Amino acid sequence: MNQTWTKYLPTFIQQKLEGRHVLQRALGNTGWLFADQIVRMGVGLFVGVWVARYLGPERYGLFSYSVAFVTLFSALASLGLNDIAVRNLVRTPALKNEIIGTTFLLRIMSALMVFGLTMAGIFIVRPADTLTHWLVGIIAAGSIFQAFDAINFWFQSQVSSKYTVFATNSAFLLVSAVKIVLILRNAPLVAFAWAALTEIAVGAAGLVIAYRVTGHRLKDWHASLTMAATLLKDSWPLIFSGIVSMIYLRIDQVMLGQMRGSAEVGIYSAAVRLAEVWYFIPMAIYSSVLPGIVEAKAISEDLFYSHLQKLYNLMAMIAYLIAIPVTFLAGWVVAVLFGPSYTKAGPMLAVLIWAGLFVNLGVARSAFLNTMNWTKVHFITVFLGSVTNVVLNLVLIPRYGGMGASIASCIAYWVAAHGACFVYRPLHRTGYMMTKAILYPKAW
Repeated sequence: MNQTWTKYLPTFIQQKLEGRHVLQRALGNTGWLFADQIVRMGVGLFVGVWVARYLGPERYGLFSYSVAFVTLFSALASLGLNDIAVRNLVRTPALKNEIIGTTFLLRIMSALMVFGLTMAGIFIVRPADTLTHWLVGIIAAGSIFQAFDAINFWFQSQVSSKYTVFATNSAFLLVSAVKIVLILRNAPLVAFAWAALTEIAVGAAGLVIAYRVTGHRLKDWHASLTMAATLLKDSWPLIFSGIVSMIYLRIDQVMLGQMRGSAEVGIYSAAVRLAEVWYFIPMAIYSSVLPGIVEAKAISEDLFYSHLQKLYNLMAMIAYLIAIPVTFLAGWVVAVLFGPSYTKAGPMLAVLIWAGLFVNLGVARSAFLNTMNWTKVHFITVFLGSVTNVVLNLVLIPRYGGMGASIASCIAYWVAAHGACFVYRPLHRTGYMMTKAILYPKAW
């Protein structure tokens, strides 16, 4: 049995894992991702809450608005290459340097283009707001350094995320300490935008170091038009689905800022932060099991769907274990962490936490769609969710403010992840599998 953290498991569990090498690798990789995200959840929540209390709802809302605005464009910068690159690296590891090199070059080119689009967009939406221009510009520059995520794709394909954890966690902890210093020195709002950019840049440098330490060389990378065409052929639907994904994930904060002002965004963002702090769990599981699901598809259909049902069940169970207690404790948690200025965020959190059920299932469904190469289907389902969110926000935000945005988000997440499966016939089986997981989330 591989010498990972799993050696600390009880003996009877180790015996169950003996000889099951794919499962051992997935568990070991998931352990590293969980360790990374648990540190981020703990330290990030502590520092994030401190920052929110220091800035207050108005300034925190403006910062959250700026982040959300940049996020709307971020999917275009990624070109939808994340899962496609990982999948191709799993299938053809011999083409590693060409796949990584081409992915890196495409991401750099798109990041520069998207930076210009983002700045043009904020000048149009808020032409006289110089502070927001600075915030958006600094935060948007991070997409250039995120091109180095191409290295992370290699580590994911090898189920070796511990190297990514070392790199990104070091950057995160360093910048968290910087944020504390900024608070203690009464730094201006724009300083926190510079801190966000620094974290991405330092994390990129860490990935380069991890890649070299593991015996690989950046100078071996090379790009080709043929590989670019191959990657973009499969990823272009994911580009559009990524854009609409960001719309239905972040348009609520942008629309709330435009219709109700920065203070309401700040209160709503506090609820969003607590609701989304758990989202690392499905992403960590997904990153670890995707290679195994791709391999299962090559073995047999029965094994493939068996793996998927177990994944849906597990994701639903995790969502319930989080949502039920948070629903009853939301008001108390917000009061303790954020203080009286954010009291209105409690009821919003009690609603938003249930979006996690459909977020979890949507992440699990991505394993199915990407393995089947049904990227166009992914776009259609997310598009339906995005349209739902925009329409509901237009109706509910003017009347209910942040609570309206919370309700709109939950419904939109359900439409994108589960409801849309019954609109498109090839997804009916997936919809029934998800329904089974929702009604009876037998985790194991």
